[in-house]
Formats: sequence, structure tokens, C-alpha cells
Amino acid sequence: MKSRRLFLKTTAAAAATAFSLPSLARFAKIKIDESNKKAFVLNKFSKIDKMKLSWTPYNLQLKHTFTISGFSRTTTPVVITKLEYDDIVGYGEASLPPYLGESQESVIDFLKKVDLSGFTDPTQIEEIVDYIDSIAINNSAAKASVDIALHDLAGKIIGSPWHKIYGLSKYEVPDTTFTIGIDTDEVVKEKTREVMGSYNILKVKVGGRDDKRMIRAIRSVSNLPLAVDANQGWKDRHEAIEMIYWLKEQGVVMIEQPLPKSDLDNIAKLTEESPLPIFADESVQRLDDVERLKGVFSGINIKLMKCTGMHEAWQMRQLAKSLDMKVMMGCMTETSCAISAASQLYAGMDFADLDGALLIANDCFSGASLQHGKIIASDMPGNGVMPTKELNFTRV
Repeated sequence: MKSRRLFLKTTAAAAATAFSLPSLARFAKIKIDESNKKAFVLNKFSKIDKMKLSWTPYNLQLKHTFTISGFSRTTTPVVITKLEYDDIVGYGEASLPPYLGESQESVIDFLKKVDLSGFTDPTQIEEIVDYIDSIAINNSAAKASVDIALHDLAGKIIGSPWHKIYGLSKYEVPDTTFTIGIDTDEVVKEKTREVMGSYNILKVKVGGRDDKRMIRAIRSVSNLPLAVDANQGWKDRHEAIEMIYWLKEQGVVMIEQPLPKSDLDNIAKLTEESPLPIFADESVQRLDDVERLKGVFSGINIKLMKCTGMHEAWQMRQLAKSLDMKVMMGCMTETSCAISAASQLYAGMDFADLDGALLIANDCFSGASLQHGKIIASDMPGNGVMPTKELNFTRV
């Protein structure tokens, strides 16, 4: 165990330079505003503008009742943020499924504490997100709503989409899964039929007594590869490994969070015994969690709402890769605002679950799009998003 800790510490230190944001210096010399055909050098403004943060609550309506191991829901509350600077606007989002422990009220209370008056350059992302993180502990989705809006704003100032700033190809991405929640056979078959031809892999929520029934229902109408997410629903390692071997025979290619998030010893044994890669979801939240999960899981599922946004998501991605861990980009049920942000940084990952905006009936943004089973980032500057309906932002 001591040698493992030493290995992790040495590896992480050696890779430290890879975790930080790609240098913005080569992008930040000139800002070009195509709509007004004007260009000017950053930090040499005729006046010093301040960033203005505002927000609005919004409720997502799910197309189908969404059931995972533990509970069901038909809506997801979110808070949409707007960050303005010199007539340029960036948009962000906090998605708030109940298990995250945040609400629209708690997010708005957090946002009211944000004071960006001390920052005159939105491209100073590391300094700004460090300040945001210091305001209060937890509040990860609230912090993500500012981080995402900041990245959108900075990218627009720079004049580049983030996938280019990161040095990624937006087409070199894994297929996104389409999630099918726990339900009756007929509903499961109906959901599967609805998406035939649009997706190349499905994600199935399991974690109860009906797991095999769910898989058999899907297999009766589709032979697509499957990913399985137990959401901590399995409790016994021996039963879990038996189930995993059966799932492999059914065309399952990966397993997500099979056992309770704190049961790391049993998860490590399960990962060692498993014929399929085992990914952490609830067990991994932020950057500090990644090192301790080396040797416990095969890989990690990064979600913007858990890790405070794009800045830390990039660091988690780089650290996991340096530790030879697999990486997955995940999401909550979100609008295309947050999904488009995630789409900017997931090229080169091993798996993706970015169907959040495709599960809702009232998306209020355009941005990344589903193309041949993949979520493809926009080439517009920033995160490539635009509101598709009027949103009433406020600071109250």
C-alpha cells in the first residue's frame, strides 16, 4: 500500500504541468468581435469594464419519468446564469437533481455572494474560479454555473471555441449513450425503439431485483452495445461479479458505480475480478478524489455539476490520463448550455453520457448537436451556445 501511495504521488507531481489550463496567451492578444467588425488588444481598453452576473431559475420537463436505483422524477430544477462584459455575454447553468443536495434557492443564495468587481480580465480564469471556490464549501453546481458562463464569455472574447483552445478535435469523440431508466418492459421497449437509428450505444439504469428483466426487455428489440449504471444499487460484491459476467454475455461493455461509493475495498476487489471496466460516479466528485481511486476503479465519470465546472473537469481529465485511468464525460439532465460546455472538452475520452438535453422537452439553448450518435461541439466562440427563448435574468 505504501509503494502504491508513493507511485501515485510521484506520478501526479510529474504530470502537474499537464493539469492546468492551456495557455491563453496566444489567443488573448487580440479580441475580434465579428458582429461589429472591431478588434482591440486585451487589457488596453479605453475604459475598465466589470463583469455583471445575473441568473434565472428554470424547470426542465423530462420527456419520460426518469427512474434510477432509489427514486423517480419528471422534472429537474436548474438555474441559468448570464455573465456580461463589454457587451459580450456568457451563459452558464446549474442543474439540480435531488441527490446533488442543492436547490434553486441555495444556488441563488450562493450567486448573491459572488463579487467579481475585483477582476477586470475575464480570461484570468484560474484566478476567478479559485475565488468562486473560496466563497463557500460544497455548492458545486452553483460554482459550475459561474465557471461555465466564464468559459463561454472568455472564449467569445478570445474568438475561439474551447475545443480549439484545448487543442482537441471535436470529431474525435466517443459515442454518447442514451439513458433508459428503470421501468416496465413495455416502456423500456418503447424508449429503445424511439432512439433506434440515432444512437450507437445505450445506457441502462439498474441496481434492483429486476436488472435481468430490464436487459432482456432491451435485448428483445435491440442488439446495440450497452453500458450499465447501478447507481450504488448493488450491495454484495459476490452477487455483483456474477451479474457482471452475465451482463458481459448480453453485450454490456462497461459498468458504472456498482457498489456504495464508500465501499472502496470491495469495489477494488470487484474491479480486479471484473471482465468489464468499472467506472466511478458517486465515488468521484472533484480533483482531490482522483488519485485515491487509482487501483479502485478502471476509470472515472467526470460531471461538470459535481466538479465545479470546466476548469476542474479539464484538470481531472488530465490527471486521470496521467494515472492510466479511463475517462468518461457524464452529465445530469441539463439544457444544451451545460451539455455544450461538456462537449468542448471530452474529445479523446473513452466513454460519454451526454444525452441530458435530449431527455428534456423544453430545452432553451442551441449549441452542441447529436450527429451519428455523437455529441458534436459547435464551432462558435466560447461554448457555442445561444438562448432559443427569452429568459428573464435578475440579481434578486
